[in-house]
Amino acid sequence: MTALRTLRMTSPTHTVLEGGGFPVRRPTSMGSLMSPFLLLDEMGPVEWGPGEAIGAPAHPHRGFETVTYMLKGAMQHQDSAGNSGDLNPGDVQWMTAGRGIIHSELPQDDFLKAGGTTHGFQVWVNLPARHKMMPPRYQDIAAETIPKAQSEDGKVWANVIAGSTLGVEAVIDTVIPITYIHMKIKKGGAHRQNIDAGLNAMIYVFGGTVHLSGKPVRDGQLGLMNDGSEVLFEAKKEDAEFLLLAGPDINEPIARYGPFVMNTREEIQQALRDYQNGTLA
Repeated sequence: MTALRTLRMTSPTHTVLEGGGFPVRRPTSMGSLMSPFLLLDEMGPVEWGPGEAIGAPAHPHRGFETVTYMLKGAMQHQDSAGNSGDLNPGDVQWMTAGRGIIHSELPQDDFLKAGGTTHGFQVWVNLPARHKMMPPRYQDIAAETIPKAQSEDGKVWANVIAGSTLGVEAVIDTVIPITYIHMKIKKGGAHRQNIDAGLNAMIYVFGGTVHLSGKPVRDGQLGLMNDGSEVLFEAKKEDAEFLLLAGPDINEPIARYGPFVMNTREEIQQALRDYQNGTLA
């Protein structure tokens, strides 16, 4: 029997500066309410002049995953294991920090010289205790290889980063079962999305207004859902654009200090010692 998910609450965003000082919109409700998602940042959109663009210089991570999704702009990453790569519009980088990595996320040289608009998202995904010290790994997924989906009437479009919708499955391998879908619905359009009961689910709206089982969630709002097995999205009065996120509540203690997310204070202290001793990564 299908149980329709309803809107539990909405949370506004506030603007903060991250990395070298670039502005992000961040929902004010974080922590266990969003489990397994630790953080959701909308990077920009911000317009840079020539030579102005900034990013995040070298910094460490341990115990979770970072998922970077570019809509506009061009970034390059490098890490302590010798990996490097580019993120162009539509690309995704799913980085599992695991036991530890030190990496930088900076504007590509040509983009820095010319300037332009940067817009994208970074989501932090928590790892269960049994996976926190797994070997680090990267999945760099080019825009053209990310599956796209469209409804028969053409009013619903989706970029399927993780999970599935409209009969289309993602290509990214996730440690825990994650849904991460970029969706656009044209005015007058509607979509029913299956989400397994028991998973935490939410949407982040960054364009227009989408009605979630009849209740509005507006631009710059995070909408948290009640439990159920299906949700109805509608764009009643204007086009809507949003991210759909869902995953299991890890339901373990969280010890967090800056770029480290573990289960105990002792594990955080060990991460700090490892970083200071040069043995984190």
